[in-house]
Amino acid sequence: MTSDSPRLPAAYLVPGTSSFSDFLAVQAPDLLPSRRALPQGHLGDLAPHGTTIVAATFPGGVVMAGDRRATMGNIIAQRDIEKVFPADEYSAVGIAGTAGLAVEMVRLFQTELEHYEKIEGNTLSMDGKANRLAALIRANLGMAMQGLAVVPLFAGFDLVHGNGRIFSYDVTGGRYEETAFHSVGSGSLFARGSLKKLYREDFTAEQTVQAVVEALYDAADDDSATGGPDLARRIFPVVQVITADGGRRMPDAEVAEIADRVIAGRMTRPDGPGAALDGGTQR
Repeated sequence: MTSDSPRLPAAYLVPGTSSFSDFLAVQAPDLLPSRRALPQGHLGDLAPHGTTIVAATFPGGVVMAGDRRATMGNIIAQRDIEKVFPADEYSAVGIAGTAGLAVEMVRLFQTELEHYEKIEGNTLSMDGKANRLAALIRANLGMAMQGLAVVPLFAGFDLVHGNGRIFSYDVTGGRYEETAFHSVGSGSLFARGSLKKLYREDFTAEQTVQAVVEALYDAADDDSATGGPDLARRIFPVVQVITADGGRRMPDAEVAEIADRVIAGRMTRPDGPGAALDGGTQR
């Protein structure tokens, strides 16, 4: 190879798509999670599953939080799994479903967004990011039919509209924008019920974090697959706060302080605080 020869094959240097997953589908389709051959049968009980993810907006941003438990059937597979990840500087994705596939999908999604930014010179819009994630989920439909479903929750700060936004999905890649708050995973029913009582549109970022931690606590109280704050091991939810300044993961020490307050409140009121009535404070 001469000094003038390209270091990469010509096929890699042809300008075209700004989608990394589309590029991979042409050049190395076997590397895509959805292209791997699987034996026949239902495999859902053979892999760890992650639950529960909660997201809520507040004036100026959005909060996403996830518990730390992964289950495999009736077994706790892992007590400190992380299910909430930054997708890029202004968005985050939380995973529910088959944990191994979900983490792999998140990594591909992160690469997809980074690849687009490098090729196009700017970041995707929030709708564009949500659509790209929907395409990755749709590509996983074959595995979902065998019990290896991945159903993430996507949230971020929209730089154009200046507000936080939340998107949920189904296993076919259907994309739905949610208002104010949402939750996915086996404990989502209980978490959303909790947020219906606690959530207010004028919450600060810290109040929103406390509300989602309360929601995760309520989910863990009724759903065996959702793990509550583990005081003995000091394992607490992963919390991402995203604003116009970008996203950040709250340090465990800060989340621990909020979780300690939640648990202290449950000592006197096991079912949690009451909803604010007539604009008053929670009781």
